[in-house]
Amino acid sequence: MTILVLGINHKTATVALREKVAFSEEKRLLALQQIQRQQLAQHAVIVSTCNRTEIYLHNKQVSPQESQQLADNCADWFAQIHQLEADELKNCLYLHQNQQAVQHIMRVARGLDSLILGEPQILGQVIQAYQISEDYYQQQNIPVSTELSRLLQKTFSTAKRVRTETNIGESAVSVAYAACSLARQIFDSLRSLNVLLVGAGETIELVSRHLLRHGVKNLTISNRTLARAEALVEKLESKQNIQALSLEQLQQALNQADIVITSTASPTVLITQEMVKQAQQQRRYAPMLIVDIAVPRDVAESVNELNAVYHYTVDDLHNIIQRNLSEREKASLHAEQIIREECAEFFEWLKVHQFSGLIRTYRNDADRTRHELLEKAVQSLQQGENAQQVLQELSYKLMNKLIHPPTQAMQTMVKTGNATGLRAFSNVLGLEEQSEI
Repeated sequence: MTILVLGINHKTATVALREKVAFSEEKRLLALQQIQRQQLAQHAVIVSTCNRTEIYLHNKQVSPQESQQLADNCADWFAQIHQLEADELKNCLYLHQNQQAVQHIMRVARGLDSLILGEPQILGQVIQAYQISEDYYQQQNIPVSTELSRLLQKTFSTAKRVRTETNIGESAVSVAYAACSLARQIFDSLRSLNVLLVGAGETIELVSRHLLRHGVKNLTISNRTLARAEALVEKLESKQNIQALSLEQLQQALNQADIVITSTASPTVLITQEMVKQAQQQRRYAPMLIVDIAVPRDVAESVNELNAVYHYTVDDLHNIIQRNLSEREKASLHAEQIIREECAEFFEWLKVHQFSGLIRTYRNDADRTRHELLEKAVQSLQQGENAQQVLQELSYKLMNKLIHPPTQAMQTMVKTGNATGLRAFSNVLGLEEQSEI
């Protein structure tokens, strides 16, 4: 088969350009219709995220000249559907074919081509893209080809193998995730703890979602604008105990907090040493974790001097992230080896699959030959011809018809020096291997 990947991502294009080539749900269906109508591919899968837009196009095998023309046509269509000039995309689009394309798909699905190395979300996005295409083609009564289906299933199993056999996805490499990882290292369980989040921006939202996934039940969000804190609580749509407070109630929230994570744009310190000292007195000096992600800082540096207070700044988190990135990069070497193995295995399957059709055709031809010769023999017997002569003629003709194609194949292997094929043929026939082979 011919598999072509046409794409644009965070490495090749700006955010502004990536936004222009993103596919909404409606536009994705329109694209699948156009690809089918313009015969750009027999089947297509479209992956569209904030960091990449990629189209995986599948055709039965085509010549190198046809393949290049197909790639050019697809690039032109890609510009047209997004109402862009081809020149605007010329230096941003990349094209991969066949083996390079298969390796690319597998790397993308495991997060090896992501902005954050090893991030797991992209696998779900690729799976969803495949399901959308599968549903579309089923509605058109066009089943997705065995080859493309096998490729995508192989891609998904490869991603799971990488996750199982390497540590590429285990270390925190985002500030929000690193903050939550710190909390899980210091406390055995987050379920019974009180967590205070100060701020209501994107980072605090990410922290909230990480904490909720790890079972936090008591969450307080404090923000200068109470309405924004309340809006974030609504956005989380969680059944856990989450409340919103204004900054005027910050001391009240501190007095109950086991974990404090702050990320605001305040130009001045919001949490002083005195405030934490007062909270610790109320809490009977139980351990408290304070993670200050803000720049400039939300928490006074002097809180480090208090007993049972674990205080980390954004610089501490960045050091953790750098160490974890280094670990992920080491794991990625193993992941790349796994992908090479799985890619080679897929192409071995593809060869066998392609030849399985040849075997089926050969058997059908042999059966047709048998029927034709048997019918002629029966007619000869009905006309009173000698039965022994009829059977002799039938056996000779059948033998000659059946051994002619294999004989031609062996002659070709001899001429081209295909020793491996000749050995395999000899072993199947049960013949003693010849010294020349």
